Amino acid sequence: MAEPARITLLGKPGCHLCDDARDVIARVAGELGVGWEEVDINTDDELKRQWWDQIPVTLIDGVQHDFWRVDEQRLRTALSSPNPP
Repeated sequence: MAEPARITLLGKPGCHLCDDARDVIARVAGELGVGWEEVDINTDDELKRQWWDQIPVTLIDGVQHDFWRVDEQRLRTALSSPNPP
């Protein structure tokens, strides 16, 4: 059974910052056994309206954690804390 996604990466194809964020998230999520998903904001007008200027955006349990760049240590800390943001 797959682990439910705790991390959501909002991005778009062709975005180099999204590629960087994906690499960090995949590494950290894999090491910690945390599920994650990626959503293309071009597929949802509301997401595009809300987040376009900040992509890539990282959400943890549906709450914004980072935008533009993912700080690996900050992500690890947030996922390891008993009460994530």
